[in-house]
Amino acid sequence: MTPPATAPAPTTAAAPATGAAGEAWRVGVLFSRSGPTSVTETEHFLGTELAIAEINGAGGVLGRPIVPVVHDPGGDSGEYRALARRMLAEDDVSVIFGGSMSASRKAVLPIVERYNGLLFYPSMYEGFEYGENILYIGATLNQTIFPLADWLMARGARRVHLLGADYVFPRESNRVMRDLVESRGGEITGERHLPLLASPEAIAAEMEEVARLAPDVVFSTLVGRTAREFYRLYDAAGIDRHARPIASLTMAETEMREIGVAKCDGHVLAATYFSGLPGAENADFVRRFRDRFGPDATPTTWSEPAYLQVHLFARALAEAGSMDPRRLSDAALGLEMRAPGGPVRMDPETRHMWLTPRIGVARSDGGFDLAWTADRPVRPDPWLAVTRFEEAWTAAPV
Repeated sequence: MTPPATAPAPTTAAAPATGAAGEAWRVGVLFSRSGPTSVTETEHFLGTELAIAEINGAGGVLGRPIVPVVHDPGGDSGEYRALARRMLAEDDVSVIFGGSMSASRKAVLPIVERYNGLLFYPSMYEGFEYGENILYIGATLNQTIFPLADWLMARGARRVHLLGADYVFPRESNRVMRDLVESRGGEITGERHLPLLASPEAIAAEMEEVARLAPDVVFSTLVGRTAREFYRLYDAAGIDRHARPIASLTMAETEMREIGVAKCDGHVLAATYFSGLPGAENADFVRRFRDRFGPDATPTTWSEPAYLQVHLFARALAEAGSMDPRRLSDAALGLEMRAPGGPVRMDPETRHMWLTPRIGVARSDGGFDLAWTADRPVRPDPWLAVTRFEEAWTAAPV
């Protein structure tokens, strides 16, 4: 995974159907660059675009370019469903890179199954799912919440408040965090779920409740605009963020800039990638990302898995020699490679990735100090079948 630094931009223009030698490999790209989650989904889009450009600049796959067919569903689950159907039924596409929120994945997956396509899904998510027509690239809860809960409680955070958006990822994530905290003798001070586009009054009311309860930490699974507004209100309330932070699985470098980095230092993120990771491989990735998207662009835990998914696809396609979803899947399962976030492996049993969990504490310059890193990649356990709630999490594979 060390392609050239510069490459021609991918195009969304029509291309010949795959089949004959020299024709293009058409793929769907389905992320919301508008709507309530536009910031993070644009990060997905940029990581995907960079990887496609680099692969094409290096000669494509088996001598053929990857040509993306791009649609923007605007954060609407109905549009995700309709556009996935259009791609698979009309756009001569059998592979889609897309979906961000679990609601969008749930909308797209039945369509992908009906048309026998293959979905690469790059987001961290709640787990408890398996599909023969999907490859899960993002982290599962045993790679995020389990180390986060232990790290927080080891530092004295015994009283935890749960605040999330009202859909499956926040509800399942908060359920697991509750079990972890209570199994370790901690206390949940409250749990609330707000609409994805909550009103300013509703967000302010939740902030007042948090200030009244004074938990040691707020575990936030809010997303998009609502999350950013809550972080601003937390700063305005004057709470010592280093003593009583917000901890999340999603609030990364780009969104912190949207909030204002001086309002975010001290907050905690559990993720498998940070832009400030040490090592020449990540430094080269950051440089290539900025060469393409500008000197202020920063790759995040949203863009790096999206970048990884395309390189995984390209490796599988080179082996399979076909866009047939079954053959691509079979070629991808068990693949190992180097990613900017470290070594990864597509687990053949679960169709999820072995990844390296990390915990970062935000700085006032918009970056993160790495507070903890697992000593090796951790096996995904999307159903929490072998990861135990009543024992301290371990960095060793389960």
